[in-house]
Amino acid sequence: MALTDLTIQNVLKSLIDPNTGKDFITSKSAKNIQINGDKVSLDIVLGYPAKSVMANLQALVTEHLKSHAGVSEVMVNIGSRIVAHKVQQGVNLLPNVKNIIAVASGKGGVGKSTTSVNLALALAAEGATVGLLDADIYGPSQPQMLGISGRPESTDGKSMQPMLAHGIQAMSIGFLVDIDTPMVWRGPMVTGALEQLLRDTKWNDLDYLVIDLPPGTGDIQLTLAQKIPVTGAIIVTTPQDIALLDARRGLKMFEKVNIPILGIVENMSTHICSNCGHEEHIFGAGGGAQMCSDYNVDLLGSLPLDISIREQTDSGKPTVINTPDSKIANIYKEIARKAAIKIANASLDHSSKFPNIVIQNT
Repeated sequence: MALTDLTIQNVLKSLIDPNTGKDFITSKSAKNIQINGDKVSLDIVLGYPAKSVMANLQALVTEHLKSHAGVSEVMVNIGSRIVAHKVQQGVNLLPNVKNIIAVASGKGGVGKSTTSVNLALALAAEGATVGLLDADIYGPSQPQMLGISGRPESTDGKSMQPMLAHGIQAMSIGFLVDIDTPMVWRGPMVTGALEQLLRDTKWNDLDYLVIDLPPGTGDIQLTLAQKIPVTGAIIVTTPQDIALLDARRGLKMFEKVNIPILGIVENMSTHICSNCGHEEHIFGAGGGAQMCSDYNVDLLGSLPLDISIREQTDSGKPTVINTPDSKIANIYKEIARKAAIKIANASLDHSSKFPNIVIQNT
């Protein structure tokens, strides 16, 4: 029986992408199916960056078609296409930024900035174009975490070029003030500085902009919710009951302002002894999973309290860059893929397809 396009589609409909849980036809990933006798070629276009698992997906599709469709030869071209997705109503997208991911925590000291920088680097490692905005005006930490010094350049005297490190674009108030200068500012000045850092930076064609928020639910978070187009938020917590209490408040804040929760990252899930390798739940166990169950959100990943994460980040070479093939780096990459898949499954942004309506006297 001759192969047909419908035959190939039916076979692909029975194959589930292990990353998304959807088949390649329903997700509209399979494109440009070409049949020549018993030879088949097709494109798989993913809506999320997945460089580290593309070879596995390619092999999965190839073997499935060979075993279920009687195909002798399969050519699978696989890649990603990241598009802009819906944000809060009444807030316009930023120029050259497709999606914004806010990383938040209810309290300090839970590893939010470490998670933010490794998330940004993991998205870039998976093939996306990524920016990182340090929104902690009082305590900027990303310049040290990225190992960047110096001042951003301006070509027009009005905007700033983002700083570059490890393949991502970055901006922080820490690039504009001396390292030991305290920011003794009231709320309106802080929120104004955040908006300037965001809008006056000439981001270059970003698939994702990760915003590292300060802890809490104050002025910065309110400005973000009301004026900045956020595609989704990630909540960082530890398993400790006190940290979870504050994380729940942060989650509820985003829900109130209609910003989707992409998921929760549980940091310091276990402690790994640097001497013997013994693993122990020193901050409690299962807190993040229980919070996810209570609020019907995803647990994106759990990370250990490991001295190497702290040492690598303090040195300006975070784990994803320093040890890209390590177990911990792979956890960060899995978190990045899961967050990107949640965004890919969200509604698309159609604002650019509608014409501007101008009312004028004639």
